[in-house]
Amino acid sequence: MKKGKIGVQMMMLKGKVEELGVYETMKKLDELGYHCVEVSQIPMTEANVSEFKRACADFDIKIASMSAALEPMMPGMAGETLTNDFDKIVSDCKTLDCNFLRIGMLPFNLMGSKDKIMEFIGKAEVMAERLDEHGIELYYHNHHIEFQKYDGEYLLDMIKNNTSKLGFELDVHWIHRAGVNPIELIKEYAGRISLLHLKDYRIGQLNVNELDFKDMGKFFEKFTNLIEFAEVGEGNLDMKGIIEAGIESGVQYFLVEQDDLYGRDPFDCLKTSGDNLRKLGYADWF
Repeated sequence: MKKGKIGVQMMMLKGKVEELGVYETMKKLDELGYHCVEVSQIPMTEANVSEFKRACADFDIKIASMSAALEPMMPGMAGETLTNDFDKIVSDCKTLDCNFLRIGMLPFNLMGSKDKIMEFIGKAEVMAERLDEHGIELYYHNHHIEFQKYDGEYLLDMIKNNTSKLGFELDVHWIHRAGVNPIELIKEYAGRISLLHLKDYRIGQLNVNELDFKDMGKFFEKFTNLIEFAEVGEGNLDMKGIIEAGIESGVQYFLVEQDDLYGRDPFDCLKTSGDNLRKLGYADWF
């Protein structure tokens, strides 16, 4: 039977990294049984890169992928980009033995403009070819915005149909939130995906009081925003079906992620997700 590797999207742990540092955060992940991470929203300073390298060696953790914007999320916004910091980002990948980079999102100022989006797709494909020369694969990560239609075609399909080098990191929560079946989409993208975000989807509790009923606008705001990011196995998604479709479609790394923890400690959330994935039969994927 084919096997993947279950890991953690470290965006969840940026607060822990600020509090404990990279090394101690990675040590805690090792104690929870995770041995694979995707690095996102953590500054890749010389010190942090060095700590990642030391932790990976000491705790046998693999850096599955790292994040890199193609260009700033908004014009003039700070942060490393492949356009401006190519050599540094490639060097970090080499230092950390990582051969996947992922673009986390379409820049905000391009959303809604088909011409600007097509220009971005062209640039991303050129960058994927450039990175390939260094043995690094470039991937694009979706939210729900990529299921807007332009002339009847999903934005995500526009990216797929106008590229061949660029790969995809599919996020099952956002696919489901967009009204699309994650399992079917994973199958459609077979051969173009090596990274998958395991992120569950649940409907939260409706907590209302008398005041809410006096302002029906407020009531309906609460009512329509009940969707939550759930720990894996605590929501409504068919996680076993998703993982099986993923492994059949070429996914190597299955990364647990939760955008909002609703007051819980991220390590507790990761323990819940890990325990549920083991119960589903994936203990040896850790």
